[in-house]
Amino acid sequence: AETVAALRDQLTVMKEQRGAAEAQCDSLCEQNRALKAKIAEMEVLLPAMEDKLRDSEASRRKLHNAVLELKGNVRVFCRVRPLSKSELENEEALALAPVSSGDLSGRGLELDNSVNPQCIKSSINGKPLEQKHLFTFDRTFGPASTQEDVFEEVSMLVQSALDGYRVCIFAYGQTGSGKTHTMIGNEGDEGIIPKSVRQIFETAKKDSERGWTFAMKAAMLEIYNEELRDLLGTLLPEGKKHTISSCDTGEAAGVDVSYLEWFNVASSDDVDRLLTKATKMRSVGCTSMNEQSSRSHMVFMLAVEGTNASTGQKLSGALNLIDLAGSERVDRSEVTGSRLKETTSINKSLSALGDVISALGNKDGHVPYRNSKLTFLLQNSLSGSGKCLMLCNVGPSGSAAPESLCTLRFASKVNATNIGTAKKHIQ
Repeated sequence: AETVAALRDQLTVMKEQRGAAEAQCDSLCEQNRALKAKIAEMEVLLPAMEDKLRDSEASRRKLHNAVLELKGNVRVFCRVRPLSKSELENEEALALAPVSSGDLSGRGLELDNSVNPQCIKSSINGKPLEQKHLFTFDRTFGPASTQEDVFEEVSMLVQSALDGYRVCIFAYGQTGSGKTHTMIGNEGDEGIIPKSVRQIFETAKKDSERGWTFAMKAAMLEIYNEELRDLLGTLLPEGKKHTISSCDTGEAAGVDVSYLEWFNVASSDDVDRLLTKATKMRSVGCTSMNEQSSRSHMVFMLAVEGTNASTGQKLSGALNLIDLAGSERVDRSEVTGSRLKETTSINKSLSALGDVISALGNKDGHVPYRNSKLTFLLQNSLSGSGKCLMLCNVGPSGSAAPESLCTLRFASKVNATNIGTAKKHIQ
């Protein structure tokens, strides 16, 4: 009898436990149904929210672009490349860090010289040099940034060429800082030049629905040891040289380069073929700092002529995309002979660019554009008639900190330079 009573008690307890479990199960099922309903609701809202986010980002870029145009300053973006293979092998510390929070998020960049032993030992009048520096630009990109991230920010500026503006984007920085990768890229990871061309032709096709027809021509040249070289054309006539002159008409839209050959282009594929040929012709060399160091400034030029049959409007735009040769210190690059001559020429032309920026910043009556082929070629971009963007490229390692500091200081100086509001060339 006692055994039966005990079993009945156990049965009663188990029934109670089952009831509680069933109640809990019902509650969980109800929660599950509510969560599924919420998920379904969110899935419906997600596309709209993604569209809203994209629209918000597009509006941000548009407003940012408008603010920069009103300021009339040269725009400056800064990109920090990832550590190289050799830097990783040497376990080099990072000297650069983009600001990721607060008001300067996406615009600020911190440089810490203390990770470079040479900088720690340096001093002025016995006082240690300041080790930490904060810079602010119109946009900064960290080592993890992609080609798409960079182009997304410059795409609106590129678009201006189809609106009748003269647009110039140039990459500046020390040798090995990633300028050529940013501007040209490689197969499967295109840079600004091929992406810009693709966008121009895609937009031109859409604009045809509004009555616009466009004719485009492209040319490419390099400035090597202060000599101009046509990277696409045939040999120069005997005894002749390429020269630069100011010009308000013609394909170059602002400057004219004698004997430079222009090629009609009807698609981005046409330009890709020209770019491939020009890249093979460009002067490159090996130094201690960069195995594939660009030894010249390379300039891609696209002239755009547009006509609207329905409104009678005509526009003339230009897109100049420039991959500058890198500044370098002879004691680090360890160049001699012809490479030393190249380095001297590169540094001299970049110094001339600095002189032009200083003169513009000081509002001097005379700006020394003609002191180098580079600044003469950039005259119309820097004089306020066009839209100009400098892409400052820097290496992240402690050993590159001194060069990075010089680059960033120059970039800040450029960013503070007012060149006036760009002019739209449309009739």
